[in-house]
Amino acid sequence: MEPDKNEVSESWEPRIVMFCCNWCSYAGADGAGIGRFQQPASMRIIRVMCSSRVDPVHVFSAFLEGADAVMITGCHLGDCHYINGNEKTLVKFNFMRSMLKELGLEEERLQLNWISASEGEKFAEVVRKVTEQIRQLGPCVLKPEGVA
Repeated sequence: MEPDKNEVSESWEPRIVMFCCNWCSYAGADGAGIGRFQQPASMRIIRVMCSSRVDPVHVFSAFLEGADAVMITGCHLGDCHYINGNEKTLVKFNFMRSMLKELGLEEERLQLNWISASEGEKFAEVVRKVTEQIRQLGPCVLKPEGVA
């Protein structure tokens, strides 16, 4: 018998995979740590040189490996280290969101945020907000049997 959603939410903590741009959002994560901004330990950060390097295969593999949500973060639009990488990210993100609908998943399970190197406090706030959203949704239904 499967536990109801209220039972799951009390003991369950989400696993969120976060792809961070090396030049902006990864430095923002570092700033959040240095600034000691409180945030849940729900994120698993993967550093990428540019948010545009995140392939849809990476995102859907994360879900199949047990992630309850995936977040992509990068430089603010117009401020990309690689000129327009984040604009390419936005195109891929919109495609992946439409694929989530086809798979029957809530679109909140895939998030995109622009966080600069100087926004450590914003980084921590985004982590808190997304963790709470995913906690409300419960575990991802794509998680294969036997994956913790």
